[in-house]
Amino acid sequence: MEPSSAEVTCNGRKRKRIAPAAHEEVKRLKTEEGEETLESEPSSRSPRISVLPDRLQQPITANDLTELLHYAALGKTAGVEQPSWCRLHHQKKVKAVNVVMIEGLTQSHFYKHCLTLQHLRTNYSTRVTFTPSSTDLASGIFSSEVPESDDPSVSRRHNGSSDLPKGLRIHPVITKFGTKRRGLTAYVLPEEEMVKKRWPVKGMPDFQDFVCTDSVDRVTDCSPLYGLDCEMCLTEKGNELARVSLVDSDGKCVVDELVKPPNSIINYLTRFSGITPAMLRPITTTLRNVQTRLKTLLPSDAVLVGHSLNNDLVALKMIHRHVIDTSLLYRREFGQRFKLKVITESVLNRQIQTEEKTGHNPIEDALAALELAQYFIKKGPRQVVELHMEELWGYRRIEELEDLAPAEPAPPQSQRFPDVLRRHGRSVAFLGKRSDIALDLSNQQWLNSDKEVLASFRGQTRCPFLSVLQLPSLSSHLKKSFPHLEQQRVCAHLRDLCVVLAGPLPAGSSEQEVRRLFRCCGPLRNIKMLNTTVRVHAEVEFELLEGAELAVKTLNGLNMQGQSIKVQRPVYESMLDADLTLDALMCDNNTHLYAVKLNPSMADGVHISERVNGHTLNAKCSDVASVKKANGQHSQPKTKSKLSEETVRETFGLFGSVERVALLQQSGKHARHAIIRFESSEGKRAALSSSEDLRKENYLVCPSLTPHHLPSWTAVTTPTSSEERSHMHISSQDEEMDLLMGKLDHRLQKLFRYLPEGTLSVVVLLGHTSDHGLLPGLCLMEVTQES
Repeated sequence: MEPSSAEVTCNGRKRKRIAPAAHEEVKRLKTEEGEETLESEPSSRSPRISVLPDRLQQPITANDLTELLHYAALGKTAGVEQPSWCRLHHQKKVKAVNVVMIEGLTQSHFYKHCLTLQHLRTNYSTRVTFTPSSTDLASGIFSSEVPESDDPSVSRRHNGSSDLPKGLRIHPVITKFGTKRRGLTAYVLPEEEMVKKRWPVKGMPDFQDFVCTDSVDRVTDCSPLYGLDCEMCLTEKGNELARVSLVDSDGKCVVDELVKPPNSIINYLTRFSGITPAMLRPITTTLRNVQTRLKTLLPSDAVLVGHSLNNDLVALKMIHRHVIDTSLLYRREFGQRFKLKVITESVLNRQIQTEEKTGHNPIEDALAALELAQYFIKKGPRQVVELHMEELWGYRRIEELEDLAPAEPAPPQSQRFPDVLRRHGRSVAFLGKRSDIALDLSNQQWLNSDKEVLASFRGQTRCPFLSVLQLPSLSSHLKKSFPHLEQQRVCAHLRDLCVVLAGPLPAGSSEQEVRRLFRCCGPLRNIKMLNTTVRVHAEVEFELLEGAELAVKTLNGLNMQGQSIKVQRPVYESMLDADLTLDALMCDNNTHLYAVKLNPSMADGVHISERVNGHTLNAKCSDVASVKKANGQHSQPKTKSKLSEETVRETFGLFGSVERVALLQQSGKHARHAIIRFESSEGKRAALSSSEDLRKENYLVCPSLTPHHLPSWTAVTTPTSSEERSHMHISSQDEEMDLLMGKLDHRLQKLFRYLPEGTLSVVVLLGHTSDHGLLPGLCLMEVTQES
C-alpha cells in the first residue's frame, strides 16, 4: 500500500472529458485475458479496470462488488487478492474509491434511456449485469469483513490467534513471505520493487540501450526456471562482462561463454572471476553475440534465478521481466544479505567458491542459486526457517527469540472493512438516506434527495478515500408514479428492437417456411403469423438485435414465389428513436462484427441492396479479393456452409488481427452465426467495406449491437404480445422519466469530473426485486484519468 495521505484533495476544477464524437477513437480494446489498452492512453501505468471475457456474460453479486472494493482499497500488500471476475491493473496507483448506488433503476431502464444517459454511456467503458440484493448494499459494504492473510506482516503479527511461536513471527523471511507454501510466482520480484531497487526495467532511465528478452505479461507456477551467473573484469569503463553461464531447470548447463569486453581491461579480477589474460586472448565472442543467444534460447515465460541477479543483468545489458533473487529469498534482518556460499553450505550442504579454487565457477554458482530457489519453493518459507534457523540465522532454538515478542498477545483486531481501512490511514464516508449502516456516526451524513447528497459530497474540501453515495430519489418517484406496468414497458422496448414485420407473403405461407427464411439472419425466438382477410404477414422475433438488423438490411425486397416482400421494424411510438439507439449501441461495440454463413441454396435467393449495413458497396474498397491477391491467393468462393473458428479466422483475418471468435450455436445444430472481435476498429471497418466480396463467399455481415455483458439481449425480459405492444405509447410519464434520467446523468457527470485523478468510480443501478420477479441492475466502472 502506498504510504500516501489518508485523504485526497478533490479536484475542484472541471476536467475535460472525451467528446462523444471522439469517444470511438479512444474506446477501450479488451484482450482475451481481460486486459485493456487505450488507443490514446495517457499512461500505460495508469490504473484501469476490465472484466474477464468469460465473466462478461455472468451477472455479478453484491459479494463480487465488495470483493473488488476490498482489493481496490487495500491491495495485495494488505493481503487482499485480485478478484476472480475482473482485473484492476496498477492497483497501487488507485487514489480513492467512489461508489454511487441508484435505487430503483434497472438494466432495462439504462438501455431504454441510453440516448439520454450520455455521460454514463460514454465515460464508463466497463459494464456488467448486477444481481439485485435482498439486503442493503451500503450496509453490506461497510459490514463486510476483509479476509485475513496468513502473512504476519499484514494481519497476524498483531493477532493473538496465530499459531506461530512469537519469535518466529518476527523472522524476516516470515514477515515477507508468510508461512504457506506457494508456487514460484509468489517469489517473482514485482516490477515496483525492481524499479525501487534500481533493477534494469524497460522504460526507466539509464537502461534505454539495454536489450529486452521476449517475455509474456504473466508467468505461471509451471514456468521454467533458469539459473544465471556472470563474471566480470575491470575495464577503463568499469566492470564489464567476461563470462556468462546459464543452467536449465534440470541443472544442465545450456550456456557457458567467455566474452571479450569492448574496452581495455585494467584488472582481470582473477581472484574472484577466475578469468586470466590467456583465457580471453583467443576469444571473439562479443556482448551482442551473447545477448542474441540468450534472447533466442530463453522461453517467453522463463524465470531467471540468481544471487544479486541485478548485477548480472547490468553486466549483460539485458532486461528480463520475471526474476527470483535468492539473496532476497533467504533474507537477513535490517536488509543485510547472506553470501551465496554461506546459504549453499547451510541449506544444500555443499561447498562452493572454496579457497583452493582460483576464482568463482559461474556454472557452479548458477546451479547453486537455481537449487536454492527450487528448495525454497518446495519447502515453503516456514519450513525453511525452522530447518535452518540455527546454522543460517544463528539461533540455537526458536524459543530464544520469545523475549523479543510482546509478553502478552494483543487482542484480536476487527477485520471489518472500515476498521481495516482506518488502520491503514484511510478515511471512509457514507452519504444517503438514514439507515442501519455499520459505520461510525461521525462518518455518516443523512440526506433525503439526490441533489443534497451530491452537493454535500462536492462541497467537501477533501475526498474520503472510500465514499459510498446513495441516491434514493428515483426509487421513490418510480414507486409513486410508475406501477409494475412501467417495468413491462421497459422490457417491451427491448423486445421491440428484436422484432421485424414481414409481408405480404404468398398465400398459404406457413410458419415453417417463414422460419426457414429468416433463421439465416440469426437465432429466432418466436414467429407469429398475421392473417388478414386478403394477405398474410408475419411477426418475426429474433433472440439478438443483430438478427433483426440484418433481416431489415438484407431480406427487404426479397422475391418470394414471384412476390416481393417488405421487411421492416414495427412502427410504435416507442420505436421512433430506434435508429439512434442502435447507432449508440454500434459505437459501444467498436471492434465487434456479426457474421452469418448462408447455405448455398439460400444465398442464391437472398437479395442484397446497393447499400448494406450503411456502407455503399464499391469494388474499389480494400476488399477480400484485393487482400487475397496481395497474398498470392485466388479469390474463389467457398462452398462449406457451416462455421468453425478456423474458417472464420481464415476469412476475416484478412481484414485485421482477429482477437476472438464466438460461435452462436443452437443445440444439436451446426453454428452459422458468429461474433468476431478485431484487435482494432480498422479491421471491422475493412470487413464492412468488403460486404460485397464476403457476400460472394455466402457471408452476411453487420456491426455488432448486442451489449457484451448480456448473454442474450432479451433473456431477462418477459414476453410481450403484439397486442400489448400496439397499446404502448409515449405518455407524459415517459417524458417525465426521460427528463429525470437526463438530470441524473448531468449530476453524475459533475460528480465524475470532481473526483480526483486515479479514482475507481463505480455506479450501480441496483435493479428491482418484487413479487413479479427479478429485474437485473447494472454495474458501471471506470478509473478517472486526467485529460
